[in-house]
Amino acid sequence: MAVKVGFVGLGIMGSPMAKNLLKGNIELYVSDVNKTSVEELQAIGANTVAAAYELGQICDVVFLMLPNASIVKSVLFGEGGLETTLRHGAIVVDMSSLSPVDTKEIHGKLKSAGVEYIDAPVSGGQPKAIDGTLAIMVGGNEQAVEKVNGILNYMATDVVYVGDSGSGSTTKLANQILVNVTIAALSEAAVLASKAGVDLNKLHAAIRNGLAGSAVLDAKLPLMIDRNFVAGGRIDINLKDLLNIEQTGRELGVPLPLTSNVIGMFQALKVDGKIEDDHGGLVQYYEKLANYEIPKGGK
Repeated sequence: MAVKVGFVGLGIMGSPMAKNLLKGNIELYVSDVNKTSVEELQAIGANTVAAAYELGQICDVVFLMLPNASIVKSVLFGEGGLETTLRHGAIVVDMSSLSPVDTKEIHGKLKSAGVEYIDAPVSGGQPKAIDGTLAIMVGGNEQAVEKVNGILNYMATDVVYVGDSGSGSTTKLANQILVNVTIAALSEAAVLASKAGVDLNKLHAAIRNGLAGSAVLDAKLPLMIDRNFVAGGRIDINLKDLLNIEQTGRELGVPLPLTSNVIGMFQALKVDGKIEDDHGGLVQYYEKLANYEIPKGGK
């Protein structure tokens, strides 16, 4: 019998991920508050439900791709939540970026109801969500993870099991430190070089294959050069992740000075009305400090 899969959360990441499941001929049922997104998926073969809780009555596996822990908990445990309809033995795969504390809390509640909860946050942003080449870091019961690995592979090229419940979320937090701190360093370097008169296209060509080369450099410097800050990874979502990291650091007694600095930068951009920009838009923080704007085109 074919596995029936539910998907809740059809935003800039969730929608292309769900589309890739359809390309894999998955029997897919979708739900989102954005009816336009639902209709778009329905038009290419997805089944729809009137409310998310109905997925529990239909599906063996339900994926969540939601903005924050509050919304995840509301979908699962709020009035008419999925918990009330999920069948014993069902699996919830949460691809949202939550703190390990929230992950373990949700895991415990669902486990007591006979439902497996897997934390499987992703990295790669919208471009990799579109082409199905995300990296997925997975935590939870290993046998349950093995049951959904085949489905995850339709959305990703790298699916890595990192340990028990909360391990996926913790790994994503480490990933977010590296991504956002690197964007800050890139922004600092780009403004310095540009204000000194260096063509940023040539800068990119000169350093991309050296030690400073990275996926962040290749993804974000071209956006800075084009002054294209349309979100593939929004500042507000990344700020939420960094605040989760800061909280986790306090609980573990781990100082996080670089993370704290970037939090301050994002909060300053929020005040400037740029909270919905791509996190590559962090360069605007440095431009304001330097009283200088990188020219469109990079030179």
